[in-house]
Amino acid sequence: MTDPAQPPEPAPAPVPFASPAAAPIRILLADDHALVRRGVRLILEREADLRVVAEAGDGAEAVEAARGTDVDLAVLDIAMPRLTGLQATRELAALKPGLRILMLTMHDNEQYLFQALKAGACGYVLKSVADRDLVAACRAAMRDEPFLYPGAVTALIRNYLDRVRHGEENPDRFLTPREEEVLKLVAEGHSSKDIAELLFISVKTVHRHRANLLHKLGLRDRLELTRYAIRAGLIEP
Repeated sequence: MTDPAQPPEPAPAPVPFASPAAAPIRILLADDHALVRRGVRLILEREADLRVVAEAGDGAEAVEAARGTDVDLAVLDIAMPRLTGLQATRELAALKPGLRILMLTMHDNEQYLFQALKAGACGYVLKSVADRDLVAACRAAMRDEPFLYPGAVTALIRNYLDRVRHGEENPDRFLTPREEEVLKLVAEGHSSKDIAELLFISVKTVHRHRANLLHKLGLRDRLELTRYAIRAGLIEP
């Protein structure tokens, strides 16, 4: 029984509501050089809001990793085996429309830049300045803002004006994604049997795609297909 002479105990002060910290950005990192991936991962994971949750050694692995892992952002190299970063970008954009994609590349190249943006990338970062630009590019991508390295906008405008002035169209717009896959593998020196096994199609289908490529592009043989693939950024010279 409480003593009526004693004053009532004060009510406990309310505990202030603590808003949960924002979840870190989940990143898929793809590059065919393990040493490069390690260095890029160190750059990213110095930041509390960035976390690499999956890695891949080529474009095909990147697509598979995205299927099985919840990721917010993909950082892809352009020149990779099996599927290039450009090809993987197109597949990822179709697979996960909300996924943001950055290209991280050594190529200060207008054609790569233009194709990356057309494929669905929201930013283009040069490896030579990754320690300076990559973190900012990741955060910009998650704000739905494009990120281009200095000089890229000028390159895009110049590329567009040159194409308009000469009335040029990019031939690769007429290639299907499957034809582009076959073209890349042909240019890399794979046999028809190898290509059929890699793409899970018949050798007869590979021959048909190859014939269609030669016809569409007005080319004569594997050598000319290889030269075209280099110009189109599918393989490195």
